[in-house]
Amino acid sequence: MCEEQTISLVDVLEEDEELEEEASAVLAGSDSDHCSYPQGYVKRQALYACSTCTPKDGEAAGVCLACSYKCHEGHDLFELYTKRNFRCDCGNTKFAELQCKLYPDKDEVNSLNKYSHNFFGVYCTCGRPYPDPDDQVEDQMIQCVVCEDWLHGRHLGCVVPDSVELQEMIFPDEAVQVKEETGGESNTNISNKQVDDVTEPICKRSREEAEPCCRLKALEMLGQKRTQSGAVFWPSAWRSKLCSCNTCQEHLSAAGLSFLLDESDTVLAYEKKGKSNEHEQQGQDPLMLALDNLNRVQQLEIIHGYNDMKTELKDFLQRFAAEGKVVTPEDIRQFFEQQQSRKRRRVDAGHFYCT
Repeated sequence: MCEEQTISLVDVLEEDEELEEEASAVLAGSDSDHCSYPQGYVKRQALYACSTCTPKDGEAAGVCLACSYKCHEGHDLFELYTKRNFRCDCGNTKFAELQCKLYPDKDEVNSLNKYSHNFFGVYCTCGRPYPDPDDQVEDQMIQCVVCEDWLHGRHLGCVVPDSVELQEMIFPDEAVQVKEETGGESNTNISNKQVDDVTEPICKRSREEAEPCCRLKALEMLGQKRTQSGAVFWPSAWRSKLCSCNTCQEHLSAAGLSFLLDESDTVLAYEKKGKSNEHEQQGQDPLMLALDNLNRVQQLEIIHGYNDMKTELKDFLQRFAAEGKVVTPEDIRQFFEQQQSRKRRRVDAGHFYCT
């Protein structure tokens, strides 16, 4: 007979806090109550693909956070993390038997949306799902900031640096093809050369020039070339060092890369916004909001009851900590049963004295 597996309360709290922070970073930056369609092509938002409504042999489609809750509840969803410049597809002509419950008045298609194999639940150049039941190798998935596909670290063709979460990665020519709605399949893969064309280092402006010089031209004059295979990782604030002269801006625009000049386009900026929104919402205590609708006597009774339970729970857990014991589900169940029993005794006593 095997022993029941137990974990410490500290382990539970730390894991729960970490998961909550990750969820807040992604989801709190998006609206969970209203379809994002009226906002147009949203700069960055959490997205989902529904395999129930759009099977693999159908057309790729993406839905916003609110629609994933309200219109696709109970469906098989692929979590796409975040995508840039996307408009919610929920209920348009890609969904033969579903109408959006939140905003049904949509165009037939969103012609500027871009789709990849991620919308069918596969990722990386290996085209495998995540998590992959057939892959026993522990590996991290890293998102390319250009094609926004997720790739295994071992398939990047380079050594993954430390503190990768603080850097941005661009994958070379082997990246996944991106399909545009209006043009069928078109290659918009980004090579290292395209990135080199607009990056590093800052050129010095000659005194005779009236306009800022082009950093790219300065590099070409120096004859500097970088030879590197595989993915490229860029440190924090690298976008601010891109050349923004008129010529380079035109090149970026023609390649569909203008977003690289926008530091607020980064996933890190989006996550900071989400965490900020979460902190603001936490400032509105649900208990205090509920108390506003009660009279003074009811408010005091609830506050005293809440404080009593908080104190008793703290004392209850401290006993386990002092003895070095773990808290099991049975312990928690017994605690709340005792709370209910005490509450019934207080109510019964109150009825006795009132009669």
